[in-house]
Amino acid sequence: MVKRTRIKIVRNTSRVITRAHIPEIHRITKIIDRVQKLTEAKAEELLFHINRHFIGRHKNIEAIYTRNFGKVAHNLDEDFSLSHTRQLLIGAFFTMEYSIESAALFNPSIVPHPNQEGLPEGSIRFIMSLRATGEGHISSIVFRSGTIKADCTFLINPVSEFVDSPRIRHDQSYDRHLFQLKLENMHAWNETSVRIFEGLDNLFSFDELKNRINAVQLNTERAFDTEAVKNIAWLADSNYFIKFEEKHDISEHVIFPLSANESRGIEDARFVKFYTDTDSFTYYATYTAYNGVCILPQLLETKDFINFDIITLNGKAVQNKGMALFPRKIHGKYAMLSRVDGENNYIMFSDHLHFWDEAILLQEPELPWEFFQVGNCGSPIEINEGWLVLTHGVGAMRQYFIGAMLLDLNDPTKIIARLEEPLLTPNEEEREGYVPNVVYSCGALIHKNVLVIPYAMSDITSGIATVPVPELLACMTPCGEYGKPTQM
Repeated sequence: MVKRTRIKIVRNTSRVITRAHIPEIHRITKIIDRVQKLTEAKAEELLFHINRHFIGRHKNIEAIYTRNFGKVAHNLDEDFSLSHTRQLLIGAFFTMEYSIESAALFNPSIVPHPNQEGLPEGSIRFIMSLRATGEGHISSIVFRSGTIKADCTFLINPVSEFVDSPRIRHDQSYDRHLFQLKLENMHAWNETSVRIFEGLDNLFSFDELKNRINAVQLNTERAFDTEAVKNIAWLADSNYFIKFEEKHDISEHVIFPLSANESRGIEDARFVKFYTDTDSFTYYATYTAYNGVCILPQLLETKDFINFDIITLNGKAVQNKGMALFPRKIHGKYAMLSRVDGENNYIMFSDHLHFWDEAILLQEPELPWEFFQVGNCGSPIEINEGWLVLTHGVGAMRQYFIGAMLLDLNDPTKIIARLEEPLLTPNEEEREGYVPNVVYSCGALIHKNVLVIPYAMSDITSGIATVPVPELLACMTPCGEYGKPTQM
């Protein structure tokens, strides 16, 4: 029934980004002092040799040096001036390369590309997101693009040799009412918060928020709750806006952790093309932010894969990993699959995309290949017969399997049918890797009535499998009133 393609999406250790490489403050001053003691001729020679090795690996290496010099420039004496060469050289010493895919490239999801112009009839252009993992097991989101032809063969576009980190946008505004609701949800709305926000417009910038905090803090006549300010700063840091260069290829885009809450990784983005009532669409992706201690469910929002809004998800039901948004509202409410307790599949409904307070148990482990836990493998796909959901099950020896179930179109709390045997099982080639015995997906799509499943192989590389939808449905076992297989 399932056909594995020969496509392999593999890690590439030469794909690197730059990161600031800044040690303890006492070492910063020593490094700067060493550069200052060089003659101008020696500084120019050294910068020339550094650029010879790195200028071809990045599109604007000197801009990177300048940016990182700015992060340590406050350690210089105010009356001390440096030549442009020495500024660049100091910036180079506080810059490092990071190989984003050196460990693995896995857990893919796939959505239709926002630009479908100029394609042959019957073809569809797609964007695939993947979890890239590098040194220190820090995960980021990278992208590939390509075309699925009318005969369901694949053309993967060439991958750029360059990688582009986004810039945080400071021209975007925060919604005051929404910000307050999130603080209330965090039990962080108090007298100090009220004073800060009463001086802000309905839409405010990050700088306006900082200035308002400073103004309230300087007013010594009234008490100032530093814990409230920490919560406000945490929330602002967790909700931010990024932008890539428009002319760069999408394979150059990498969403690398930028906030403290995701400092140890951005994991398992589940992208979905979400349609509104007016037939316009926005791409959303749930993902898990990890700071080395705890996880934080987050939401990405974009229309063009150039500008992204990063948003916190809030509420009592926003727990654990594996949330997958339905591609449209159901009876006027947002709907999302989740695994609140880490073991079972749940479904949630909400009036507001950012707030989720209740979860309904949808599916428990019933079959041997899922006795350990069940979860979803991406957003549900709407077909005439119902909501098609790829699932994952974990069995003995932590072996992962991909399954499928069908939910009622009007009431997705009801399971209509499901596979009793796995759709995908790790074969001998796929079972060896960073995490053995795993096949896993974060989202599929249907083209020409064929289900296209990008999937990870043992957390190290990715491939693509296909299955005709009629054949998949024919193999499912109908379920009874409570979602259990009907006795024949």
